[in-house]
Amino acid sequence: MATIHTLQEIQKALSGVNLTPYIEQGFIAYSNNEVIVPPVGELIFDDPPGDTHIKYGYIKGDEIYVIKIASGFYNNPELGLSSSSGLMLVFSQKTGILQNILLDDGHLTNIRTAIAGQIAAKHLAPETINTIGVLGTGIQARMQVEYLKSVTPCREVVVWGRTPERVEEYKYDLETKGFNVAQADSPAQVASSVNLIITTTPSSTPLLFAADIQPGTHITAMGSDTDKKQELDSSILARADIVIGDSISQCRERGEISKALAAGVIEEKHIIELGNYISNTPPFKRDNKTISVVDLTGVAVQDIQIAAAVCEKLMQMNREPRSKVS
Repeated sequence: MATIHTLQEIQKALSGVNLTPYIEQGFIAYSNNEVIVPPVGELIFDDPPGDTHIKYGYIKGDEIYVIKIASGFYNNPELGLSSSSGLMLVFSQKTGILQNILLDDGHLTNIRTAIAGQIAAKHLAPETINTIGVLGTGIQARMQVEYLKSVTPCREVVVWGRTPERVEEYKYDLETKGFNVAQADSPAQVASSVNLIITTTPSSTPLLFAADIQPGTHITAMGSDTDKKQELDSSILARADIVIGDSISQCRERGEISKALAAGVIEEKHIIELGNYISNTPPFKRDNKTISVVDLTGVAVQDIQIAAAVCEKLMQMNREPRSKVS
């Protein structure tokens, strides 16, 4: 019978575990064609606005396969609820038997997404980051910045959000975590003073344009994870010196790259997959004028790897002898 693990158990298991190598190796395995990942299952809701993604797959020769269901409902904070929720189902790859149910409420998806942004910045951001620019004020707008602490000493943040109240909450939250946060009046104002931009909104129309981007800027775009969303005008990708996608096959159908391909301003042969970039010698040397874009649409291998790490730690914790109470 499958073991059900609560969010509290999962968080305890994650304590002290460095998940970045798991996710990095997952991207590499994916780009080496060692991972089976079917097309994303998806439900889109209009009233209230939200989406549910079903991502699933396995690494060849591994012990498990994973089915992940994750939802984002963007008006939830107004109801005092988290905008994200979900769970992961972990099965034996040898028998197909359900082994673990991870009731993570979307927490693992949030972490693996933030780590993907961390990895993108680690490999592509300028050596010296002067200020971090953020579009959006939600969970990822916070976590993406927090996970950059291991990549850069920069603690200066400029944020833009649609709702002043949410911007104030964002500022307070990050300032308690050691960041200095300034508010911008527009996405263009964010881009004018930073050299690392993170876009985290569910926008369906472009928020940034090529003329907004300063030379030497790196952009991690992770809000546009369906075929309807777009945060970057395709002119930005056309101007960029390097464009990277977490999954080229997914990026044909969703995210910023899909829009640029459809517009005919970039060619697929010039796109590099993130796992290939990580595992090979970078094809260019960044200078103070280089513009780079990483399009993160979210790949099931991230869910497989983080689920594997959690289950491994949970098994270890169960094997550890309990201390005697006198």
